[in-house]
Amino acid sequence: MSLENVYLIAFLVGFLLSAVSFLLGALHLPHVHLHGHGHGHGIGAKAGGRSGVSFFNLGTAAAFLAWFGGTGYLLERYSDIWIYLGLLVAIISGLAGAALVFWFLLKLAAHDRPLDPADYEMVGVLGRIASPIRAGGTGEILYTRDGARKAAPARAEDVDGTSEFPRNTEVIVTRFEKGIAFVRRWEEVP
Repeated sequence: MSLENVYLIAFLVGFLLSAVSFLLGALHLPHVHLHGHGHGHGIGAKAGGRSGVSFFNLGTAAAFLAWFGGTGYLLERYSDIWIYLGLLVAIISGLAGAALVFWFLLKLAAHDRPLDPADYEMVGVLGRIASPIRAGGTGEILYTRDGARKAAPARAEDVDGTSEFPRNTEVIVTRFEKGIAFVRRWEEVP
């Protein structure tokens, strides 16, 4: 097998891995997540010494193969460059492609933060009635969380079921069960 064929195979494998990865992500098709176990202490290391993105991942490997193979193939096929210089240029090109993908992944991961269950606790949320709650019935409240406006079905928090809440009443959630917020008027809270 000639070096030209090695470059061509590397390019095709890298390109196909990139295309399959893109299609699985863009079309939300079922796929397997492969997770490596390593600790990063270099570029992109966050507080605590762990990096959110490893330099060695499918995206960077596919980019390296595609850039390495493409550059090597073009140099081998269409130039009279010395074979070892061509190999060096192909390796540098592959590393540059992988570094570009790694930089992009770091930018995406920079805004990641672990989910905190307290951020999604409904008890104590302040909201307004969007659809009136009639005695014993269910209405809807609007509230803001993470800068976004959200809605939830709501019922009055009372024992006898006679409380009614007109639209735009300011309420607070006292409990949340089976997807329904039980609310009281904000003025009634001690």
